[in-house]
Amino acid sequence: MSPDQYLDALLSLPIFYNDAAISRDGKWAAWTWYRAGPTADVYAAPTDASTPPIRLTDTPEDTTLISWTLDSRSVLVQQDHDGDERAQLFRVDLDRPGVMQPLTEAAPNFFLRGGQLHPNGRWLVYGANFDAATGQEIEPTWLYRHDLATGERRVLARPEQSGYYEPKLNEQGTHILYVRQDRHPAGRQVWLVDIEGQHDREIINVGAAAKVSASWLPDGQRALVLAEAVTHRRLGIWDRASGALRWLLDDPRRNLEHAFVPRGSQEPIAIVVELKGARSHASLLNLDTGEETRLADTSGDLVPLRSLRERTWVGQYFSSTQPTDLVRFSLDDIRPEAFVSLTRVWERTTIRRDDLTSAQDFRWQSVDGMEIQGWLYRAHHPKGTIIHIHGGPTWLAEDRINAEIQFYVSQGFNVLAPNYRGSTGFSIQFQEAIKEDGWGSHEQ
Repeated sequence: MSPDQYLDALLSLPIFYNDAAISRDGKWAAWTWYRAGPTADVYAAPTDASTPPIRLTDTPEDTTLISWTLDSRSVLVQQDHDGDERAQLFRVDLDRPGVMQPLTEAAPNFFLRGGQLHPNGRWLVYGANFDAATGQEIEPTWLYRHDLATGERRVLARPEQSGYYEPKLNEQGTHILYVRQDRHPAGRQVWLVDIEGQHDREIINVGAAAKVSASWLPDGQRALVLAEAVTHRRLGIWDRASGALRWLLDDPRRNLEHAFVPRGSQEPIAIVVELKGARSHASLLNLDTGEETRLADTSGDLVPLRSLRERTWVGQYFSSTQPTDLVRFSLDDIRPEAFVSLTRVWERTTIRRDDLTSAQDFRWQSVDGMEIQGWLYRAHHPKGTIIHIHGGPTWLAEDRINAEIQFYVSQGFNVLAPNYRGSTGFSIQFQEAIKEDGWGSHEQ
């Protein structure tokens, strides 16, 4: 390919991020594909890989996945206008792709966050920086129960300070978890409110300036909790009946990033994602026994999403030479060549694996002796080196396809993408180290 052809192919390579979701019955996967067309759209595919993906939306505006309905027959999606992030929610049924049933008003004068349909099919739960009584946009995001039949919006919770959150309704439809940042801009506390908005209370607080998150277990009684300690994050279970919080993983040597129990799962198994050197390593944690099973390492990043049957899973997989994919895999054979693609992404591009340059794990000592990691892409006949700096700073460069980097390499430049101090993927101490001498010091 010519340089122009290669660049066009890179910029039309379909990608998705971390919004992929498996239906409650485990039979379908859905995700938002960017670059598969001129705008983002939502796709779905059967988890048995029996048929190609279905395009659920096809519009001139960006449309992204929000959630599955409890019956596993529909998804909720959001769409804004010209990227203004003023989203409208729609329902799309699997058996009627392309038909977007509006649930909220078009072009709202507020930002809408999240969106889950209640089991009764009538109520919609979301957050919005909006006072329904006055019709005015406000600074904090309030929690709403929206009656789709009557249009009534009932305020369930009124956080005092602004802050981003997406409310989480349990499968039974009785209670909602959400977070507030009322105490400190850097902190986050977990709150619980019932579906009638009668009992709104703080349930988990690990410090005014510390962050904590929680997600429901399928029983709707317990929640999985990930909380910052001084040196690390720890994982536990909170029980609604007793109010007790029991820690399961509390090891300063581990850099826990994410944990969840899949919706509809019948097993007490949590998926735990740990970052080591900017790469994801997953394990399966039995919440009853505490037994943890670590997945074998493989090239690229593999994160399990849902068990389909004994030893067979669906997961998200990507690397610098593998477009982000949803794959079926066996716990007994974690090799990329044994994975079965659900998205069939390689059928949608003229690029082949040999056209992409792999990222090498590269490390060096900084001026004060701290080890710094980055991803080094080597050109065949380099004529210079480009340093590619990620934003954030609480973000990270990953072993993931980056169209800009791949094009630079194809034009004869080595590229180094450093994970400077302040990056995630290593430890809380490393993340906080950017503040030690004032931003703009050693990391520069």
